[in-house]
Amino acid sequence: MFDNIIGNDKIKQELLNSVHSNKYSHSYLFIGTSGIGKKLIAREFAKMILCKSSEKYCNKCKSCLEFDSGNNPDFQEIVPDGSNVKIDQIRQMQAKVFESPIISEKKVYIVDDADLMTKEAQNCLLKTLEEPPDFATIILIGSNESNFLSTIKSRCITIKFEDIGQKDIKKFLLDNFPQENISDNIIEAANGSIGKAIVLKDKQELYLAIDKIFNNIEHLDLIDTLNIADIIYKSQEDKYDILEYINIILYKKAQKDLRYINTINIVEETKKRARANSNYNMTIDNLIMTVWEELH
Repeated sequence: MFDNIIGNDKIKQELLNSVHSNKYSHSYLFIGTSGIGKKLIAREFAKMILCKSSEKYCNKCKSCLEFDSGNNPDFQEIVPDGSNVKIDQIRQMQAKVFESPIISEKKVYIVDDADLMTKEAQNCLLKTLEEPPDFATIILIGSNESNFLSTIKSRCITIKFEDIGQKDIKKFLLDNFPQENISDNIIEAANGSIGKAIVLKDKQELYLAIDKIFNNIEHLDLIDTLNIADIIYKSQEDKYDILEYINIILYKKAQKDLRYINTINIVEETKKRARANSNYNMTIDNLIMTVWEELH
């Protein structure tokens, strides 16, 4: 069931107990950092609810088999259309939610990234959450609880997921990518998210260049430093992850060398400039040169 999903064991047990006792809510709000397994757990929970066997789940009944093949008519997963979950998507769900189940005794709807629902979509969804059919369960998944209307939250059982521990993330990466030498800095930069750790791992060339610069910047010539930084200039889409990663390195350096304390403040100022949509290349230029000057 949840065996291959890392972390949040207490939540997994609570969901298992609710299914075995046949006592679960018509609406849930799963909240937590992106990439920690909320959707994986929601899908396993949905499969258990829909399973026709008392074993919950059996992996043999028609419901389980069609769920695994992506063809269970009593299950639907809604994802953002572009940057939002739109009102038309919720209306389409509502048109189906009151129809009787076809295979199972229940129906389950998952709205992924539900914190990206427009206000119009959320207000539309309220009609269903207020008077759901007995056979339906709706699971909203999001990382930013503040994006949900209070009226939505009041009608859901809110389950808050914990971040994954660094030891568990490291073990996952070693088990699944044994051929890759993944640094502890990448694991720390993942901020408790296995999903983010995988994204960072896939961009190791970028993060190895950052390591090379900021672990040795007090010994590097400025021109050499800027040359090594070429890949950073080409990675504007990752600017916030880059700045956070640089701070992880500098914070560790500051614990051994007090000269690095002010470099952390330099990165924090750079974050402000990035959020203010300053020219990216000029912002990185200023960061590297200011940190270099601080240490020379």
